[in-house]
Amino acid sequence: MLYPLTFTPLFKDKIWGGHKIKSVLGKEFPTGPDGPLPNCGETWEISGVPGNISVVKEGTLVGESLQAVLERFGPELVGKHVYERYGNEFPLLVKFIDANDDLSIQVHPNDELAHKRHNSFGKTEMWYIMQADPGAALNSGFNREVTKDEYVNAVADNTITDILNIEEAHPGDVFFLPAGRVHYIGKGLLLAEIQQTSDITYRIYDFDRKDDKGNLRELHTELAVDAIDYTYHADYKTHYEHKLNEGVNAVTSDYFVTNVLRFNEEVLHDYTHLDSFVILVCVEGSLTIQATGGYSVALKMGECALIPASVTSVTLVPNGSMTVLESYVP
Repeated sequence: MLYPLTFTPLFKDKIWGGHKIKSVLGKEFPTGPDGPLPNCGETWEISGVPGNISVVKEGTLVGESLQAVLERFGPELVGKHVYERYGNEFPLLVKFIDANDDLSIQVHPNDELAHKRHNSFGKTEMWYIMQADPGAALNSGFNREVTKDEYVNAVADNTITDILNIEEAHPGDVFFLPAGRVHYIGKGLLLAEIQQTSDITYRIYDFDRKDDKGNLRELHTELAVDAIDYTYHADYKTHYEHKLNEGVNAVTSDYFVTNVLRFNEEVLHDYTHLDSFVILVCVEGSLTIQATGGYSVALKMGECALIPASVTSVTLVPNGSMTVLESYVP
């Protein structure tokens, strides 16, 4: 019988990574052949990306990969319509990202372009800001109407930052980034990212930074040109109501729906109306998830659980108070 699944995080050493995954989220960096990771830019919490498949951490399925569980249970795990749409490919990827330095300016291709070039899904994503140093900011989109030629010229003469929309970010802020939107995460931000299962990034500009061997990182400026959506928006931030003890929708897209749950009292969530798995990401506080069959799992800030489609209801019991992102495939 399926139950709420938790997974062992996959730690990613990044040139821009820091120590908040450890100091704020309490995750011990793993030790490799050269000793402990010096820093950590990302943890992949729930992943079906080939070569980076999550492994179940607890319960009767402990040690099994997400891929093996999906192949064994199919619609029971992900839902009938999700299984019909994606088969044995798990459709979402959940990460925590610690930007100790600015990430590269980048863009992700949409499904059509990613399939054509890489035989992959595109990458639409969202960010939820968990912690922000004073003045920390990020980029989402352009700050004015920009033509393709203007963009190409700005990249060529290193004035790309002049046309980017930069805004300060604060805990609780949400940014939805459809494939094609130019973006980067600025230094001083710790966030949760929910995205399509894809690891395709076109790096546009990397602030001329060099790796530990003195090399510049590869750029993908030509690939990026046709991947970018040049549409200008007056407001790129995702606005949602901040309510207590009531689930609030923040993002609705073709790929995932995400609700923000801020509760300081017990709540029953009935999922019988959904034909999808549910991912719960704890971004503040802690809670216990109680499911049918007497199974319960504790989550604290920086931890996630996958509720299989066959588990039709859970009770969320906050330890004081909690903020949880609740995501599923529409």
